[in-house]
Order: sequence, then structure tokens, then C-alpha cells
Amino acid sequence: MRANYYEVLGVDRTASESEIRDRFRKLARESHPDRYRGPDKADAERKFQLLTEAMNVLTNPQRRKAHDTELSAGVSFRPPSDPREVAKLYVANGVRAYKAGDFPVAIENFDMAVKHNPEDAKAFHYLALAAARVPSMVRQAVQAVETAVQKEPYNPGFLKDAGILCRKVGLFAKAERYFEEALKWDRGNSEIEAALAEVRQARAKK
Repeated sequence: MRANYYEVLGVDRTASESEIRDRFRKLARESHPDRYRGPDKADAERKFQLLTEAMNVLTNPQRRKAHDTELSAGVSFRPPSDPREVAKLYVANGVRAYKAGDFPVAIENFDMAVKHNPEDAKAFHYLALAAARVPSMVRQAVQAVETAVQKEPYNPGFLKDAGILCRKVGLFAKAERYFEEALKWDRGNSEIEAALAEVRQARAKK
């Protein structure tokens, strides 16, 4: 039987979206794997992933309706055990939360994704983009995007965003280097050229 996401979150079938999100935040604070001190960290991570999946399904009208149908039909539910597959689920959940504007939830999901698959450059990039939307986490965003660049040093999109984030926190020399490197792989990109000119002007004024 597929997990009953209403039971996972402990909400009624008639719960509103805001009630579901509030309940998830409460449970997420209590159940986050980083706070777990028991012997089975993997089990704590699986439970947290199930919580996030439940929240994402029940706050999406189409997925919620499909879930109700699956519950009635008795569809089997088997959480993936491969860390890379688990990471993909966290990324998917994070993308949905990001698009919905729920950046704290997006950050939690992308953070779990990179912990399950530390080689996933795209997950680090997503983490950077989400963290950049929270003013107090811009420094963490820079660290995440720089990790993405280290893993894919020839990706102009990663390099451009690294430059943008470094510029945002006042690291103009680093920003300039990232923009210059981005242009090596995406010559003629007017957006990157404009950003590079802007950061050079800022450095000249300093």
C-alpha cells in the first residue's frame, strides 16, 4: 500500500494547503536528520524524505488528487535505497518548492540531495540559487555555487552564477575571475559581458 501522506503528516483529508505547510514545518524542525543523534541516520533521512514528499504531493492539487486515487487503488510504495536515486527525489522536491516560492523547504531538500550524492554539481547549483533567495544565507549560497564550479569547471552557467553571487557579497576580484572564465566557454554572451564590465567598474571605484 502506498504511504498515506495524510497520515505521514498527521493531517485530515480536508486540511488546507496552509495547514499542511505549517504541519510540515513543525515536523521538519523536529525530524531533520542533522539533529538526529541515534544509531540509524539513514532511517532518519528516509523519514525526512517521506515528510517532504508528503508535503509536496498534498500541496499540489493535481498530485493530491492522484494520490487520493492511488490510495483507493492500493498502489505499492517502495522508497528507493540507492543514495543517488534518493538524491534525485530530493532535487525534484526542491525544484517544486523553489517554483512555489518556498525557499526554506527548497534549501532543505537540496541540502539533503548533496548529502546523498556529493558529486551532483547540479544539486549544489540548485542549493546556491535557493540559498541566495534568503538574505541570511547568501554566504552559504556562494559556497554551494563554488562547489558546483569545482565539479563542473567548464559550465558557463555555473561560472556566471558564481560571479553574480560573489559580486553580491562584495567579492569583486573573485566575481571578475568567474565572469572571465564564463566568457571563455560562452563567448559573446552579452549578459556575462555586462556583468564583467560592471564588476570591473566596481573594482576600479574601490
